[in-house]
Amino acid sequence: MSVNEMNDLQTACENDLKPTVEFKNSELKNFTNCTHSVQLLEDLKLLRDNGDLCDIKLKANDGIIIFGHRNVLVAASKYFREILECFDRNKSLINIKKLDSTVLKILLDYIYTGNIEVSDKNVYVLLPAANLLQLDYVSSVCADCLKTYLDASNCLSIKEFAKLHNSTELLSSSEAFINKHFLQVVKSDEFISLTHEKVIELISCNDIAVPCEEKIFECVINWVKHDLDLRENFLPQLMEHVRLPLVAPNILKRIIEEPLLKNSPKYNDIVSEALHFHLIKTVQYFTIPLTIRCNPRQFGSLKKIILLFCYFKVPSLELIAIWFDPVSNLFKAAGKLKTDIVKYNIDKKLGVMREQFVFAMGDNGENLFQSVNMLDVFSPSFCWKPMADMLVYRKNPGVGIIKDSIYAIGGFNIHHGSLSSVEVFDVSIQKWKMVSSMNTERANFGVGVLNDHLYVVGGIIGNHYLKSVEYYDPTLDTWTPVGKLLKCYGEVGVGVLNGVMYAIGGSDYLKSVEAYRPSDGVWFSIPDMIEGRIQPGVVVLNGLLYVFGGNSVFNRLSREVYDPYTNTWSIDYLFQDKDYTSVCSAVVTKTPPDLIAN
Repeated sequence: MSVNEMNDLQTACENDLKPTVEFKNSELKNFTNCTHSVQLLEDLKLLRDNGDLCDIKLKANDGIIIFGHRNVLVAASKYFREILECFDRNKSLINIKKLDSTVLKILLDYIYTGNIEVSDKNVYVLLPAANLLQLDYVSSVCADCLKTYLDASNCLSIKEFAKLHNSTELLSSSEAFINKHFLQVVKSDEFISLTHEKVIELISCNDIAVPCEEKIFECVINWVKHDLDLRENFLPQLMEHVRLPLVAPNILKRIIEEPLLKNSPKYNDIVSEALHFHLIKTVQYFTIPLTIRCNPRQFGSLKKIILLFCYFKVPSLELIAIWFDPVSNLFKAAGKLKTDIVKYNIDKKLGVMREQFVFAMGDNGENLFQSVNMLDVFSPSFCWKPMADMLVYRKNPGVGIIKDSIYAIGGFNIHHGSLSSVEVFDVSIQKWKMVSSMNTERANFGVGVLNDHLYVVGGIIGNHYLKSVEYYDPTLDTWTPVGKLLKCYGEVGVGVLNGVMYAIGGSDYLKSVEAYRPSDGVWFSIPDMIEGRIQPGVVVLNGLLYVFGGNSVFNRLSREVYDPYTNTWSIDYLFQDKDYTSVCSAVVTKTPPDLIAN
């Protein structure tokens, strides 16, 4: 039978075997073999292990040769791609002079398998080797591995290793670890062994977590005394980076007497600066010199915390300040505050400037309704300081702060009843001045700042509760009425979150909550709180609205949290200690250094 006859017979048989059934709605289907790539790698590794089809030889710096396949290496590594693209195909040997055979074999095994074992035994050679061969995944896992090894005894050397090998992620992590655990790091052998340049680099950092600046001074002195003969001459340079003006006066006096420092002219200039700084603070509390040594370190400065003011009976009533971090559920006593100064005006009439200075105003328990007191939450003494009195006697005024201006709004005056007058305190000149009055007299109202406008919400005039709301524009010195509340409110709490203003609770133990957007111009209801509250403390933190205490009909130690994304309230109770009687107010501030460092 001829070839043509055989082909005709095969075609006839194939036609007979074709299915006669027609499929409806037939479509092209795609299938993926999930094990294909794994099997392919395994087969390629087997070829390499057996020396089959290998067309390239890699000679390590110890003379050992490792075999491989050009195409596999080119596909896996930019380093090999750049070499082999211009490499003579008649040649097969490449010298890898910077790597020994052990690390080279580990990395080639990774190329053929996708697997790699990293440990404290090999990580310090694997990371630079992976950088050389441009194996980014291996570099990344080595950096991740070193991050897990970070501790106070090795973080300084890991930082230098990261810097040497341009591992930005590891460098960032090691620097963050050093800053956070500075007090432990300076006790390590690595710190004592640093050069004076590296010590300066470390202590000049603005993000060190230290409870107080004298800790920086102590670590400098300890480093110098470790090898006094060789290091004493570096002391003046080191002291330039210790922020002596931030040291408490009683500690500063002890530092000045340090024998190692007395004979340094440059040090005398630094001491003079610190003494001058403390002198200025007694006259102009908010005027801070612009030198770096006069500015607090900023570790964790972006982190905010809630400061609660609570009444405590032991057995007489005392005002206690307590730090509260809702993320970690941390409670820590901040200090006892002299109750007679703020016995009355702590209950709501508070404002916070620069997230550090808390102002209370209106009266001080002695019917001195012009009084103003300020608490610096960063101050070691943690006590109220009297400020310039207001121009007008005010009981139960509203308090609002825009930038560095403090507004005392309305309130009650025994001679004139409810007030519409408003005054502002400029901290730069430490003086009050009158500004335009509100359109409506009112006391016991809520205040919120939204879009740099000062809103007054509800309130009381005589025996009547108000629905009216108006805002003050400080650039125009004008008050403008806006949409009225749905209900009349006195003693209402106000919070501003994500461009929305909330009016919360109020007289008669209201549970109701209303919200307002300037773009809409009207108030609308949101779900009620779980408990009714009069004059609650309201703060905003981490995208949530926190409502504390107030004269709750059920529990003055409770807090409620509103989540605007779920439009729901949740409730919790702050203290089990029965000696706490109530949370009377709350503010949000920057986290103080001593709290961060601990």
